[in-house]
Amino acid sequence: MNEDIIVGRHAVRSAAESDREINKVYIQEGINKQQIKPILDMLRDRKIVVQQVPKNKLDQMSDVPHQGIAAQISPYEYTEVEDFLETVKDKLSTVMILDGLEDPHNLGSIIRTADAIGVDGIIIPKRRSVTLNSTVVKASTGAIEHVPVMRVTNLAQTIDKLKEAGFWVCGTDAKKSVDYRKMDAGMPLAIVIGSEGEGMSRLVKEKCDFLIHLPMIGHVNSLNASVAAGLLMYEVYRKRIPLD
Repeated sequence: MNEDIIVGRHAVRSAAESDREINKVYIQEGINKQQIKPILDMLRDRKIVVQQVPKNKLDQMSDVPHQGIAAQISPYEYTEVEDFLETVKDKLSTVMILDGLEDPHNLGSIIRTADAIGVDGIIIPKRRSVTLNSTVVKASTGAIEHVPVMRVTNLAQTIDKLKEAGFWVCGTDAKKSVDYRKMDAGMPLAIVIGSEGEGMSRLVKEKCDFLIHLPMIGHVNSLNASVAAGLLMYEVYRKRIPLD
């Protein structure tokens, strides 16, 4: 899979609406152009080359559904932590820390939910983690254009920087933790989601100010990482923006 190819109508439209550099767009021969007219209009206004290609060429570009359109783009640029902290200074912020997440569909889904409720950013490590590839872009349905993603060498050191900036770090762990519904969201929060198989690493867990868990009363003992992240993000939203 080529990481500078994005596919799908939502992803290509969001890229066209943003400042991202698009080298070329491919559309499937025989596609109903009326269905993608808004995208084609934006591409024409930006003077971006559009090429019609057979369906099998698009099939070869990605292993996820392409909906008859793909774009060749410049690689996504990660945000620097220091730049991010400047933008959220004196703000009741939320940042998600993904400690070793490896499934690109999970990362894309988390980015999509983060954009939906106004989470300020996402942090991933350089090692043992999925990167911003085309599957992530597709799963985010364009949200990746609006949520800063930071890729860091050392999560523990990054957590120290967040704490210095006023963030409280909340880890997710089934043991020695409190119910997530008791979480205090009245301060800047960095919420850690562990990897799909191992959970949080020991060093990251030790850096957390407090731990929470999602109650489980059924027969399974864990939730999908993106589902867990979504529940926690919406719990923060619910606490900060209650119904009248």
